[in-house]
Amino acid sequence: MDANLEDAYFNWLCAKVIPPPGVEDSYWELLKILDSTEFVWLVIGDDNRAQDGIDLRDRFLREAVIEDNPEWPAVMCSVLEMLVAFAYKAEFQTDDSIRDWFWEFMDNLHLALFTDDHMEYEAVEEILYRFIWREYRIDGTDGGMFPLRETLNDQRKVELWYQFSEYILENERIF
Repeated sequence: MDANLEDAYFNWLCAKVIPPPGVEDSYWELLKILDSTEFVWLVIGDDNRAQDGIDLRDRFLREAVIEDNPEWPAVMCSVLEMLVAFAYKAEFQTDDSIRDWFWEFMDNLHLALFTDDHMEYEAVEEILYRFIWREYRIDGTDGGMFPLRETLNDQRKVELWYQFSEYILENERIF
């Protein structure tokens, strides 16, 4: 993929989720790590989350009025793409913005701690490993995107969309 196009796409993704004005911390390093980490799906249905992330590329190309790039379909979905795409879907289901959802995901994953001034690469990699390979607890705590107080389902075996649904129900966030 063309480096200029890749940079423009990364900046486009980041513009959707960077903290609002007034937040002094910078998260460029974290966002770069998320962008360079492949989202691997293990549970049937999470392939849809990967496809949603890949579909963001088409949205970017349309918004930027750029002809389709034939190299992109072969590139796997990054964690950043999946999270931004998921934040779009979460916004549609609730009153919260894409940016708010994205940072709630970062908080739930304990990644929001890692600013450019306080970056611990090994810790971030460990968190992402635990999330991607579903090594969090049954209730989604300690590494999941959607930690729950109570659940009858092993969240490690539940696709992310249904984890999200249970999370917003538990937190009474459906409008």
